[in-house]
Amino acid sequence: MNNRRRLIGVVTSNKMDKTVVVEITRTYRHPIYRKVVHSTSKLKAHDELNCQVGDQVQIVECAPISREKSFVVESIVKPAVAPAETTEGE
Repeated sequence: MNNRRRLIGVVTSNKMDKTVVVEITRTYRHPIYRKVVHSTSKLKAHDELNCQVGDQVQIVECAPISREKSFVVESIVKPAVAPAETTEGE
């Protein structure tokens, strides 16, 4: 196994070509005040798997692909749940 950083997050945007925006949520306790802190960060990742908005994905660090992209989507952990279609008038 290699030493590259692997993070799990949720896809929030896939409007770009072969690029997705992944939101990483982290929860930790503040070292001085002992309060639980929630922090989120958005990272752009290269996408060859055609991820959809709402997918939970694992991204892995790589050499910089562009100015803002230095992660690649490694796998889809959990696909997004599609809303159930209802037929009205029946």
